Amino acid sequence: MTAPTPRRAVLVAALAVATAATAATLSGGSASASAAPTPRAQGHTVDNRFWFSYDHWRAGTHRGTTAVPGARPGLEIGTAAGRTEYADPHTGRKSTWEYATWTSPVHRSTVPATEAIASWNARTPAGTWIQIELRGTYTDGAVSPWYVMGRWASRDGDIRRTSVDGQTDGKSTVWTDTLAVDAPAAAAGLRITDWQLRLTLHRRPGADRGPTVWLAGAMASDVPDRFTVPASVPSGTAHELKVPCYSQEVHIGRYPEYDNGGEAWCSPTSSQMVVEFWGRKASATALTWVKPGYSDPQICHAARSTYDAAYKGCGNWPFNAAYAATYRGLAGVVTRLTSLTDLETLVRAGIPVITSQSFRREELTGAGYGTAGHLMTVVGFTAAGDVIANDPHAPDNPGVRRVYKRAEWETIWLRTKRTATAGKVTSGSGGICYLYVPALPGAAQIRALREVGVL
Repeated sequence: MTAPTPRRAVLVAALAVATAATAATLSGGSASASAAPTPRAQGHTVDNRFWFSYDHWRAGTHRGTTAVPGARPGLEIGTAAGRTEYADPHTGRKSTWEYATWTSPVHRSTVPATEAIASWNARTPAGTWIQIELRGTYTDGAVSPWYVMGRWASRDGDIRRTSVDGQTDGKSTVWTDTLAVDAPAAAAGLRITDWQLRLTLHRRPGADRGPTVWLAGAMASDVPDRFTVPASVPSGTAHELKVPCYSQEVHIGRYPEYDNGGEAWCSPTSSQMVVEFWGRKASATALTWVKPGYSDPQICHAARSTYDAAYKGCGNWPFNAAYAATYRGLAGVVTRLTSLTDLETLVRAGIPVITSQSFRREELTGAGYGTAGHLMTVVGFTAAGDVIANDPHAPDNPGVRRVYKRAEWETIWLRTKRTATAGKVTSGSGGICYLYVPALPGAAQIRALREVGVL
């Protein structure tokens, strides 16, 4: 339900926290630009690295960009480094833009990785957009090209928001939002050992201001192939967050240009639930384009705001996280968690988690459907440890809240391999999720995010 076109094998959602800015704020707004994340346990499989503080933005290599201090430090254009033409493949328009670039320090991953996914949080007023690129070094010493991980703007009036599929150097390939090593299967196979980001900020020639980037980084991972996962031990404590319930199915047939609603809108529908949990809503002005009489017009707005013109759908993971972060004071990233215990830790700290899973109808009791890929929002746990989810695959809003058996749900979320209905072996998500949190989270939320390895 997320994928109108096939996505490659284990497409990992890297999600970390734009809220790491909180840690910087609590320490006086400064954080080491080169500090590496602390490895969790031996055999850990996920590494997150994000730049977000004023010192972070001052580091790296600037070509026309400048670090901007404040409650939420950012990166902006100081003096344009030059001009470039961009021919939008989705509109046919060719336009001239001023640009400036920032290249991050090299980050040596604590996990030699088979996949990497970038995340970013930015403000892009009319007449501005950003490009995000990633370059990795392999275990054989070779360096990849600069791969475009997204061309992004919050609106679609200047350029069409797009991924750039199929980029490859014969060792790794970009599949929509994920950079994946081509042949990682062997234990001693090729891996990505370190990586850099490059941000290019664009604005109309002669403009005084451009976009502002608040957070950028990536998640790298090497999750082993598995059809099953070890059962986790529930906390034994019931807890449920009051997250709004929205159905994707009530939107069937709406806006074919944004993938026609219904099953294709599970990702933006889940994103909107969590955005509104944090008290944010689309303005009336932002919704004026929606056809009068459509229920929950904010879901239509979320779909339009996450639509990837190359992917032809709303399921691009970083585009969803970036959309959430367009709301004042919110941060969003894509990451991977390693257990249901991690997920419980976040929910108990007041953080709902949007998760990606795939399953046959009979594998998840009570779902009533099967899917090759679907997003839902985990909002709580029963005392027995079963999962309470706002599952947007429901006929109406009241039917969205579901309770799923813990062991079944844990398996369909964390496995990387599964057997589809026709008996064909295909991929599973391996713990993919989105995290949306306040850019200045509370102390309990910071503790939880650190405990699960996001901060």
